[in-house]
Amino acid sequence: MKILIVRYSSIGDIVLTTPVIRCVKKQTGAQVHYVTKKAFKTIIESNPYVDKAFYIDEENYDSIVEQLQMEAYDYVIDLHNNVRTLKLKRLLKRKTFSFYKLNIQKWLLTALKINVLPKKVHIVDRYMDTVRSLGVKNDGAGLDYFIPEKDQIKDSDLPLSHVAGYIGVVIGAALGTKQLPVEKIKAICAAIDHPLVLLGGKEDAANGELIAAIDPIKIYNACGKFNLNESADLVRKSKFIITHDTGLMHIATAFNKRVVSIWGNTVPDFGMYPYYGERFLQTRSQLPYEIVETKGLWCRPCSKIGFKTCPRGHFKCMKRITVEEVMEAVKKVW
Repeated sequence: MKILIVRYSSIGDIVLTTPVIRCVKKQTGAQVHYVTKKAFKTIIESNPYVDKAFYIDEENYDSIVEQLQMEAYDYVIDLHNNVRTLKLKRLLKRKTFSFYKLNIQKWLLTALKINVLPKKVHIVDRYMDTVRSLGVKNDGAGLDYFIPEKDQIKDSDLPLSHVAGYIGVVIGAALGTKQLPVEKIKAICAAIDHPLVLLGGKEDAANGELIAAIDPIKIYNACGKFNLNESADLVRKSKFIITHDTGLMHIATAFNKRVVSIWGNTVPDFGMYPYYGERFLQTRSQLPYEIVETKGLWCRPCSKIGFKTCPRGHFKCMKRITVEEVMEAVKKVW
């Protein structure tokens, strides 16, 4: 049997599909192939449960589709389910199982503030529902993230002050309304009496310098200095992670790291909160994560994804989060 799993983007969403990859491979014995965007190659290429991967972009789309057609899959598992994947499924002409995105329910919550989303049902569980008819069940082992040896961090890659241990602080996010203002991040970092490593991409480097400037010895700005796998290894080596709703949050839970998860215009009810396997949770007396959010704000959530800036102009969802609230969450997970 040969199965193709489709998820084009993005970092967090692809990481959240890893239980499906593992369970399909281990429980069916099928050849498991995966197609994603070329930009996210590093997330999939080291996964031992993927027999063959295809990395698609605008330039190679037609040739990749031809290769996929030649594979003659028994099933296509569409974990993205949008217009682009619909086009791919029509071209492949194979039996398909597609992820149910709950778009109507999400619209009702964002537009009318009517919450009919399933309670405490994570997106991973909904991904797993897609392969239920194949007899595949969630094995409770959580998320996967595999870091090749060449991308593993050495002690020499960190300041000597951080080699004995540090807290990871993810300062960026895909969109502005999912990210705390820089001044608030600076205040949180100032309040933590422990070495900190700031995590993010090249686009976060300048803000990282501003934050690190408050205490250059305590705070190391790693933003833009490491690739995704190396940043993932910095997460793996941390004591715990403070993060917005980001891909690195999901990578942190793949390593069973404790998490302080800070939410702005989006809400955990969408099913993207920190995910740990049941096997790990059974060993804990309390949840290994804390959610920090502004509740009771009439305009929240304003989007299922986010915006570059607050559409109302006030950004109360993030500005009303206090340093004290974050520090209380830090104490609980530390």
